Amino acid sequence: MLAFANPFELRRRGVMGMNQRNFSYVARYNDRKLYPNVDDKLKTKELAMEYGLAVPELLGVIRYQHDVRDIEKILDRHHGFCIKPAKGSGGKGILVILEKNENGYKKASGEYVNSDEIIRHTSNILAGLFSLGGTADVAMIEALIEFDPVFDGLSHEGVPDLRLIVFQGYPVMSMLRLATHASDGKANLHQGAVGVGICVSQGRARSAVQYDRPVTAHPDTGKQLANIQVDNWPSLLHLAASCYEMSGLGYLGADIVLDKKRGPLVLELNARPGLAIQTANQKGLLPRLKEIEGKTGRRRPSVEDRVDYVISNFD
Repeated sequence: MLAFANPFELRRRGVMGMNQRNFSYVARYNDRKLYPNVDDKLKTKELAMEYGLAVPELLGVIRYQHDVRDIEKILDRHHGFCIKPAKGSGGKGILVILEKNENGYKKASGEYVNSDEIIRHTSNILAGLFSLGGTADVAMIEALIEFDPVFDGLSHEGVPDLRLIVFQGYPVMSMLRLATHASDGKANLHQGAVGVGICVSQGRARSAVQYDRPVTAHPDTGKQLANIQVDNWPSLLHLAASCYEMSGLGYLGADIVLDKKRGPLVLELNARPGLAIQTANQKGLLPRLKEIEGKTGRRRPSVEDRVDYVISNFD
């Protein structure tokens, strides 16, 4: 288990630490002037659409406090939706509504909230309650994601997503993040979500952890994790690899969801992706990063070339 290995064992297995990530990769390969493009989810979405990358449908944006009450006009036109802060992190401030009926707005947890609570939540988003550094924010309203049937029974009160580390345009490692009751429906490993290491060349499960400890089944649904196979995996790799050109960042985390109707969608990007993906995969990132750094050539490889390389060389 990586979390409990001694420093010499971690080094032998190529595990990257926070300081090395920050100085050798984030600072070296990510131009700080590009950070706003990924720290602001609305900018990320607009940029992705400009580059022709698939994203969840944007239903509306609330920018000013005096417009907050207009949110009901937007919501009444849709069965389900998600309200999120553009500058939020770690899943904070995200409100998922499955439907509206005579009891009010039904949350993913099964609880109901009324219109006043929706308005109050949106107002808190604008005030910066959930944003990085507490700065003023905007509220995004997105269409509800209908996750792919391949994930049935694999998530609790939340949508499963895939995190891929993309280095110089190569998806080098991936994991599936599954919401649990402990994580309050959020796909955040530090809050108790399950991280399933996914073979980056084939899209199949290799190992899984919760709170850095191995698990074989989802703690709430009991569904076994070993047989997970993500369908149409090469197209998902292609989408993740394309985020390199779109963002300009050399080292990034791409969060992707699989929608039942639309397929892979870019949810958000991260210029400083966490390192728990190594624990989920029981593998270190460094050997793969150094392999990509060692590749030389005058011709810049295409997205297709990079995906083919990953499928042929990484497990």
